[in-house]
Amino acid sequence: MSYGGSSSGGRGGRRLEYGRTYVVRPKGRHQATIVWLHGLGDNGASWSQLLDSLPLPNIKWICPTAPTRPVAAFGGFPCTAWFDVEETSLDGRDDIEGLDASAAHVANLLSSEPSDVRLGIGGFSMGAATALHSAACYAHGRFTNGIAYPISLSVVVGLSGWLPCSRTLRTKIESSQTALRKAAALPILLNHGRADEVVTYRNGERSAEILRSSGFQYTYFKAYNGLGHYTIPEEMDDVSKWLSSRLGLDRPRG
Repeated sequence: MSYGGSSSGGRGGRRLEYGRTYVVRPKGRHQATIVWLHGLGDNGASWSQLLDSLPLPNIKWICPTAPTRPVAAFGGFPCTAWFDVEETSLDGRDDIEGLDASAAHVANLLSSEPSDVRLGIGGFSMGAATALHSAACYAHGRFTNGIAYPISLSVVVGLSGWLPCSRTLRTKIESSQTALRKAAALPILLNHGRADEVVTYRNGERSAEILRSSGFQYTYFKAYNGLGHYTIPEEMDDVSKWLSSRLGLDRPRG
């Protein structure tokens, strides 16, 4: 089933094709499926290799590749991007059409998973922004364009990212008791390096603050001293422990 088509929209109504999707199969009992979204200019392959190395044998990872599109931050130079972006901050202009299209693509990837498997979305940088937009759509019950959001999320993870559409989030969540209830029950993990030179630490911190004030009560924020715009084993170990706890995964043997 498709919720918005297999192509991505964006500013100007262009239709863009997604790249290759990489899948890491669970090595143990399949308990959860998480779509993981790469950062600007990257692809799904690099993250699939890292996620495959984590001690999480009960998770299936789906690592799609974003469409190649002109990006305003690079003067219109094309690269892989989940949406168009001028600046990686809460104060930039939001490409709502592109965000909705990528959130719909993620929902499509999760929609065929078994009904007894818990679902999540995670990402790095721009991928984290797309994951947080998906969290807002899930709680609100619909994408920004009004189409119903089709899946139920159990966890969301954002590394070195920011919250898009932050100025309208609180109004959107407070629009109904159902949205408030879903937001309040969704665990979100945000990690950010204090030395991040691409998405500033303050943007990560503000994202967590706005999520909490908008009703996402289980938003966890962790800072890493000296960490720039990349990930380190300590951070991925923290992600693994958090996911195991929140998803109630079987403990790995050994």
